[in-house]
Amino acid sequence: MIRAYDEIYVEYSRKAFGTMLGVAVCEWKQDVRAFYDRFLNSEYSLRFAKGDVSVIAGRSGTELAYDVLGITENRKEVELPINRSPEYWAGWALAYYQWYSGISFQILDEEVPIETIVDMYFPYHEMDILQFVDRMNELRQAKRCMTYLKMFRHQMNMTQRELAEKTQIPIKTIQQYEQGQKNINKAQSEYVIRLAKVLCCAPEQLLEF
Repeated sequence: MIRAYDEIYVEYSRKAFGTMLGVAVCEWKQDVRAFYDRFLNSEYSLRFAKGDVSVIAGRSGTELAYDVLGITENRKEVELPINRSPEYWAGWALAYYQWYSGISFQILDEEVPIETIVDMYFPYHEMDILQFVDRMNELRQAKRCMTYLKMFRHQMNMTQRELAEKTQIPIKTIQQYEQGQKNINKAQSEYVIRLAKVLCCAPEQLLEF
C-alpha cells in the first residue's frame, strides 16, 4: 500500500497528534468530542492525513491545538506530564493507524469514535502498536455493513450502472466486488485506479482488510 507520507515522519506525526489531544483535553479542559469535531471540520485534518510536512512535523502539538481552536494570540508551549494521559495515547496511536490505513480521519471517526479509542488505553497502551491496528480493523469491520466500494458509491449518489459506465468496468464485476463475491484486493490495478478516480478517493481506500 502507498502511504500518504514517508515513514520517517511517522514518529513526528504521532507525537504532534498525541500532544494536540493531550494539551486540549487535559491542560485546557476541552471536551474530547467537541475538540475532535473541531479538528475534523478544520483544514488540519485533511492536511495531516495527506502528510503536509508543515503540519505533521513543522508544528508542535500545542501549536496544532491552538490552530484548531483558532487562537492566534498569547500562544505558549505546554509541557505535558511524563505520565502520558489516555488522550495523548489515543492521538499517538490514531496518528499511526491513519498513516497505516490511509483512511481519512472523518471516516475513521464514523467507524470508531475518538471516545472509543481513548477507552482502549487499557490495555492497549502496554501492547505493540500492531495489536492496536488489529483491534481497530476488527471494530471497523464490525461497524460497517457494506464494502468501501459501495460506501463511496453511495457518498457520490451514483448507481452501479452509472459507475460502470463512467469506469468502463462491467456492472456485474462491480456488483461482485460490492457483494464480496470477488475480492477487490485482487482486482486489476487499472480497475481500482479507475474506480477511485470516479469516486474521488485514493485507490487504497477501496481495499478491504
